[in-house]
Amino acid sequence: MNISFCKYQGTGNDFILIDNRSNLFAEISTAEINLLCDRRFGIGADGLILLNSHSILDFEMHYFNADGKEASMCGNGGRCIVSFAKHLGIINNLAEFVAIDGIHSAKIDEFENVKLKMQDVNEVEIGKNYYYLNTGSPHYVCFVKNIEDLDVNKKGGKIRNNKRFKDVGTNVDFVEIMENSIFVRTYERGVENETLSCGTGVIASTISFSLLSKLSNQEYFITTKGGDLKVFLDKTENNTFNNIWIEGPANIVFAGNINI
Repeated sequence: MNISFCKYQGTGNDFILIDNRSNLFAEISTAEINLLCDRRFGIGADGLILLNSHSILDFEMHYFNADGKEASMCGNGGRCIVSFAKHLGIINNLAEFVAIDGIHSAKIDEFENVKLKMQDVNEVEIGKNYYYLNTGSPHYVCFVKNIEDLDVNKKGGKIRNNKRFKDVGTNVDFVEIMENSIFVRTYERGVENETLSCGTGVIASTISFSLLSKLSNQEYFITTKGGDLKVFLDKTENNTFNNIWIEGPANIVFAGNINI
């Protein structure tokens, strides 16, 4: 089967985007997705996203991790599919679509940055040295120093595969507080490796930083290995969070065809 695709990246978090409005890939297999995402034998990506038709909204987002398994929500992937939808002529600069965790709104500015609205966060588990929360995907967040020297794969893999998380998995975020921002590095389940950026991880880290610092800012600046992002949110008196948006670049890398 010959597949047309576009490769996108959002702050280094890269995805294969496929226009599936014809429903050609209703039966795409785990092995096929895994092959397409393989960086040596396939296109290479952190995940694969199908853009499906929707009867009411602009489109539906169906996301798979690089391991070929259907995944929870992906913030950077969500921003990339919005850019892809504009590339296809489905939208102009505003979008409303559904993903596995519900309905999302998005905006594209004059610089082609994509701002994506995420779901509210109503519960955060605060441990002795960690924060655990779900921002569309589950995240275990801990604060560190000298983050650039950290062995993220070793430490993140150990937490992701511990007794609590081994079966269902968790993403693991390491955060260092900088002068005017936070620096975030993420070990992603499903990729089973560090990625250059993780949208839901950046949001989880921002919320954790807000709780740790007791700040009530509505705008935060985040640095990742793949680039810079902004997070906007409203914090309530009960330490719940709503009106959450993530903003940053989402760019096409190349387009092509591949046989599988």
